[in-house]
Amino acid sequence: MNNFSYTRAADVGSAVHEVSADDTAAFIAGGTNLVDLMKENVARPSRLVDITRLPLTRIEELPDGGLRLGALVTNADTAYNEQVERRYPLLSRAILAGASAQLRNMATNSGNLMQRTRCLYFYDTSTPCNKREPGTGCPAIDGVNRMHAILGTSKQCIAVHPSDMCVALAALDASVRVTGTEGERTIRLVDFHRLPGDTPHLDNNLRTGEIITAIDLPARGFPDHYAYLKVRDRASYAFALVSVAAALEMDGDTVTEARLALGGVAHKPWRDTHTELMLKGLSVTKDHFEAVASEILRDAKGFGHNTFKIALAQRAIVRALQHAAGMGRKA
Repeated sequence: MNNFSYTRAADVGSAVHEVSADDTAAFIAGGTNLVDLMKENVARPSRLVDITRLPLTRIEELPDGGLRLGALVTNADTAYNEQVERRYPLLSRAILAGASAQLRNMATNSGNLMQRTRCLYFYDTSTPCNKREPGTGCPAIDGVNRMHAILGTSKQCIAVHPSDMCVALAALDASVRVTGTEGERTIRLVDFHRLPGDTPHLDNNLRTGEIITAIDLPARGFPDHYAYLKVRDRASYAFALVSVAAALEMDGDTVTEARLALGGVAHKPWRDTHTELMLKGLSVTKDHFEAVASEILRDAKGFGHNTFKIALAQRAIVRALQHAAGMGRKA
């Protein structure tokens, strides 16, 4: 681990100033991902700006009926919050499917959004990696890629975003509130993370020095018909091979509104609004759900070790939609 300086920010403005003035500085809160990256010499910040004392630790009602999640609320406190459990059970379920109880007690909501890929080549500084060092190559494409992306890939990178929470946030159409040197702005969660393209080293669309202050959930939470299905190698403390967040509104056996997002398959939570529109007006049958799943995966591409994910994702989508529709036990 390289040497770095440490500063504790007193307010949002000073935190932004500290990081915007030094492009090798980084915010730290729970540190559950950043500290690992520093230990592996993947991240080498010159300065850590501690934001744990900032007043971003509340969950509160919004005037439009939505809910605001403070950036520094822990994942555990978010998942077990009475309002979240009652109104946004999909989000609660997704958070509890991730990491371990100890990590959820430390990890913050903003940190969850900012976590980086768990690609083995990214973590191994003895190998090339376009995400770590642009222009050096992507050995995962022809290497060990069982955990890697099947959607939205590029010749530069096939890494996946590891979050469970972000998949549910994408399905719920959440927004991220940020503050920077140019003031405040809001970014839709589906636009917050990036596909790799030619710039795989850029994980998100934050500007230099911007800090996440909150995540806003819209009033519609789909509390009656939802499922979060996570397919992984073991029952706990494992990243998703494929995950599916499904949320429906229904009139009898007919879908009137649908949200669907996938995890473990792309460089960002994968939401396809076209297939959501396909679901509207359909009766809840396995054949209809299989057609929707095929459409979502129309451009899926495997790279050898991970080709099995295409069929796995097809089945997971159908199963999650069945559970959300009440055709089986919720995932």
